[in-house]
Amino acid sequence: MLKSLSLKLAALALVAATVAAFTPMDVITIKGSDTMVQLAQRWAEKYMKQNSGVQIQVNGGGSGTGISALINGTTDICTASRPMKDAEKLKLRDRFGTTGIEVRTAKDGLTIFLNQANPLKELSFEQIRGIYTGKIKNWKEVGGDDKDIILYGRENSSGTYSFLKENVLLNEDYANTMQALPGTAAVVNAVKRDPAGIGFGGAGYAKEVKECAVRHGNADAAYLPSAENVANGSYPITRYLYFYLRAKPDGATKDFIKWVLGAEGQQVVVNEGFFPVK
Repeated sequence: MLKSLSLKLAALALVAATVAAFTPMDVITIKGSDTMVQLAQRWAEKYMKQNSGVQIQVNGGGSGTGISALINGTTDICTASRPMKDAEKLKLRDRFGTTGIEVRTAKDGLTIFLNQANPLKELSFEQIRGIYTGKIKNWKEVGGDDKDIILYGRENSSGTYSFLKENVLLNEDYANTMQALPGTAAVVNAVKRDPAGIGFGGAGYAKEVKECAVRHGNADAAYLPSAENVANGSYPITRYLYFYLRAKPDGATKDFIKWVLGAEGQQVVVNEGFFPVK
């Protein structure tokens, strides 16, 4: 009798395992911004722990890569650290009959990174533009030490690359001496090791480097990318971090985005060094 009961229990366990193995999962794919990749991974990890029937796959590659994937129909959600361009929206419309849905998920203070040994505390927009376009080549030209400036930045598929170029460099080209690196973490690591280095990227990556205060135009002061300064707009290189979708979300995707914008999802934003949306 015990043997018969054991066999029945084993059979039931096998059936349960088989049913579990073939239970359909809701799969959400996310691709795009390297600035957002760690944030998106943390969102995914926490959400999947609370929702066992959902699988979220996160990949980086840059905002431009994510937008291309959205247009090509190979990702559900594109993460982007810059707004979609009109030409990109037109491509989406031509293929899917929609210019897409934009969701602001977090705020970021695009940060200028300096080596901790660099005595400078602030730079103006004009000085940053001069440095990254190659017109200013030595730190002594902006009040620093007599050292050649070593430029680190992102690849041209990066939304951060595009945002800085459009909003600070005023669409001038980056100097050809800039070392383009595949991700903000790589930029931070390079600046951390190089006393003459300068880099840029999302505020959430500013670890073991100096955050440079930034002055815009005739502003009475230079501002650091603190939570207060980003929230009130004092920090002049503030931007949103976006989700883009082809159409209005429903089902599991809608539930996930609602969670991201709720208290738990926005706490993850804070934990990762970025700033919540209001």
